[in-house]
Amino acid sequence: MVEVVATGRAQLDGKVAVITGAARGQGRAHALRFAAEGADLILVDHCGSFEGQGYPPATTDELSETAAAVKDLGVRVVSYAVDVRDYEALHEAVTKGVRELGNRLDVVVANAAISAWGRIWEITEEQWQTVIDTNLTGVWHTLKACIPTMIDADNGGSIIVISSVAGIKPLPAQAHYSASKHGVVGLSKTAALELAPYKIRVNTIHPWAVNTAMASDTVLTALLRENPDFLKSFGQVLGDPQVAEPHDIADAALWLASDQSRTVTGVALPVDLGATIV
Repeated sequence: MVEVVATGRAQLDGKVAVITGAARGQGRAHALRFAAEGADLILVDHCGSFEGQGYPPATTDELSETAAAVKDLGVRVVSYAVDVRDYEALHEAVTKGVRELGNRLDVVVANAAISAWGRIWEITEEQWQTVIDTNLTGVWHTLKACIPTMIDADNGGSIIVISSVAGIKPLPAQAHYSASKHGVVGLSKTAALELAPYKIRVNTIHPWAVNTAMASDTVLTALLRENPDFLKSFGQVLGDPQVAEPHDIADAALWLASDQSRTVTGVALPVDLGATIV
């Protein structure tokens, strides 16, 4: 017989988490879900735009709204308008936040990313570099800024990197995005190997068609009108729901952050309506 012990404690009670790209969308969902489970939070977001962006950028007001909503749930929170491409600023924000919240760090959600569309030969140098620098180098910066504190705290922990279906299969008109999202899988699996001796787990989540501002990209709408064959790569198995909500991804992140997944590391977890099997 298996004995089940109910502790009555929230799943992340007493833990501290860093979440990047936290102003809105998936980042806000992660923040609210983790706060509801007792985690104190360090929230980071660039709150700026980039060349070729087909959807509105996050704002500092949205980051403040997320922080206020988290605080209303009864946990501690600090927030910083920082670009993950800027390692020194990110490291300073993490260091200040950790110091303010008790000198520990248990969970990292590397969620900050941007999406852009364009055929390979039409992507500009700036668009390519901005996507790679944000989505891949920015994740490396996040891990580099957070891992030493996690090791020093000697509490183990969980790192969750938000990749994409485009990190498992290619998507047309997203060479730079797909390259960056495939890249973070390799980065995360290497981190899982290196951090296992410290009891720090590292996993990736691969969403598809999430109801956020990124999903309403006007550049994508125009591209699909001009290149209808691209739709052949956009299939999924589940039709209900037609798209995921941010809380669906946050639920998966919570599982990976909690002790319920204590035996799971180096995994690429699709939360994708079956998009990677068609």
